[in-house]
Amino acid sequence: MTMQSAPDELIEVLRETVVSLVRRDGPDLTARQLSIFLIVYLGEGPHTVRGLASALNVPKASVTRGLDRMSKFELTHRRTDPQDRRSVLVQRTVKGTALVREIQAVMGEAADALAKKLNLRKAHASSHTH
Repeated sequence: MTMQSAPDELIEVLRETVVSLVRRDGPDLTARQLSIFLIVYLGEGPHTVRGLASALNVPKASVTRGLDRMSKFELTHRRTDPQDRRSVLVQRTVKGTALVREIQAVMGEAADALAKKLNLRKAHASSHTH
């Protein structure tokens, strides 16, 4: 599947990924929490509460609540910026890195399953046109 995939295909991969994440034994993150998490893990750091709030266009308090939950699950860690004691840096953790890998694997499996399904449909359709 390419980045040029139809929107229906992309939403199907998202659906399969979210359903798989909900079914697994692990933290169940809200959409906002997952957004914060993915920005921290996939974006260039360092990440601050202020920067995450700005990136998501939400209040800092919302980011703080999300980080509280992720810290509870050891998915992120916060520490005071040694160069600006007013700023809090958000850091990655081993458990968070493992979750990113799990999400990548789930998305890959969902994309592969969808590609197989689409190929079967194409093969079936072409066999009926001849």
